[in-house]
Amino acid sequence: MAVRMVRGVLALTLAGVVGWLPVVSGAREPLAAVSVAAAPRLDFTPQQMALALAVSDDADLASFYGSNGLRPIFLGPEGEARRLALRDAIGNAPRHGIPVARYQPDRLTATEGLAAEIAHAHALSRLLRDLTGGVLNPTRVDPEIKRQPVRTAVVPLLARFEAAADPAAVLAGAGPDHPAYLALQQALSGPADLVVPRSLPRIATGVWRPGQRAAAIADLRTRLAAIGFAADAPDATLYDDALARSVSDYQRAAGLPDDGVAGPRTIAGLNGDGGTGQDARQRAILVAMERMRWMASEDLDSRHVWVNIPEFSTTIVEDGAEVFRTRSVMGKNTPEMRTPEFSEMMANVVVNPSWNVPRSIAVRDYLPRLQANRHALSHLDVVDGAGRVLARDGIDFGRYSAASFPFRLRQKPSDDNALGVVKFIFPNPWNIYLHDTPSKHLFANRVRAESNGCIRIGDPVDLARALLSHQTDDPAAMFQRARDRERETWLKLTPPVPVHLVYFTAWPGPDGRIRLFDDIYGRDARIWEALQAEGFGAAAPAMVADLNPGL
Repeated sequence: MAVRMVRGVLALTLAGVVGWLPVVSGAREPLAAVSVAAAPRLDFTPQQMALALAVSDDADLASFYGSNGLRPIFLGPEGEARRLALRDAIGNAPRHGIPVARYQPDRLTATEGLAAEIAHAHALSRLLRDLTGGVLNPTRVDPEIKRQPVRTAVVPLLARFEAAADPAAVLAGAGPDHPAYLALQQALSGPADLVVPRSLPRIATGVWRPGQRAAAIADLRTRLAAIGFAADAPDATLYDDALARSVSDYQRAAGLPDDGVAGPRTIAGLNGDGGTGQDARQRAILVAMERMRWMASEDLDSRHVWVNIPEFSTTIVEDGAEVFRTRSVMGKNTPEMRTPEFSEMMANVVVNPSWNVPRSIAVRDYLPRLQANRHALSHLDVVDGAGRVLARDGIDFGRYSAASFPFRLRQKPSDDNALGVVKFIFPNPWNIYLHDTPSKHLFANRVRAESNGCIRIGDPVDLARALLSHQTDDPAAMFQRARDRERETWLKLTPPVPVHLVYFTAWPGPDGRIRLFDDIYGRDARIWEALQAEGFGAAAPAMVADLNPGL
């Protein structure tokens, strides 16, 4: 097999084919049609043959070396700048939350000649893949992550690296440059901004709230001020409104309920007693950086909808700035209801929507009730495969099981429709969308994992108007005209708007501070376990210590 791969590399090199090369793990079908005998007859040196063999199991390296005539790029005096640039970049890998040992740096200095070329090439290829698409394959970590990184940047980056007068600059710019990623980097490599100096007085246990006066409240102020949440007041022992705001700011940054009351979890965090410990925070940041690398190919500077599942929020971002925000309800934490992660294009705003009951709900929850009483659930139409509404008197629901039930159930547009007055469509295989809901009380909860998988929007009409604002001078009137028709009306978004369903338990707020959110589905825990299998577990504490030598 390896010989066949090498022949493929050589044949395609001779034919001048760029970017279409085989890999041992799965050669592409067109390779079978390549005739090595038909290629121009040229002699290859033993070094070229050995290089072809060494890179044949790496599609990116095979494509790169196949296009440059199997010419080494790290050897000799002309390769010295590239060698140094790669070694420096590997040394800086911890700033991306990636341990240096992943790239076997000792091999780079312990080898010579062609062995050194191969060692540097494989380290470079792995580094670029990690930075431009992540270390992990997300769908293998958790099948509910429907995101597949687009790893198309490696071969062009290899070519740029070879041609650059400053190869170090190519590597320095290889990772994501989104402001959120840079903020996560800063939080990882900068000072631990939620760690209070141990020398300060501890806060006495209790529940401290506005209106109270106690010596412990002065200690609360001192510890908050030490990490940037100062709330100066004439009477340091009084829990006033300014202190409540500072406590709320700290709670949001620490991933706690931001009620402004200093209860046991808030005090424990400020006293350094766990709950919001630095290790957990660093893990959340490392996982968030990996998630951002999965999205490296997405244009996150242009206008888009951002649904952060563990934050229970939906926002619109334009030119890198948040311009709209609303609370949201996500899927319940059960296998069939958890909201998946993916990106799609939002194409339509549907006003006065009908609700087509998902089959899983229809046969699990509604069919038994119809079998007990065919006239139950009178707000739902029974619809056949041709779309006709059927009279229930002619249906014997007892004949059908969950597997054989042939009908659909549909709720007509109404004020109490399960989808409310508007839904937002971005076609996807999982039938996930954003929508209004008559269950407004859920938005008052801190943890809002209550839906069947779709995302319920706290301010749906405002979201619709915001999305329509780029195609009309009066989005409110455009929406209201559709509403007044009292029938389902589709408003096409021009142009369509990207929507990203994401899962970040660590994310920068408007002030740049990293906020933490609960890992409601346990996905971050699974990602961290997978990163540990890649060598992150043992390396992470030392890596963070290296980046924060003063801690």
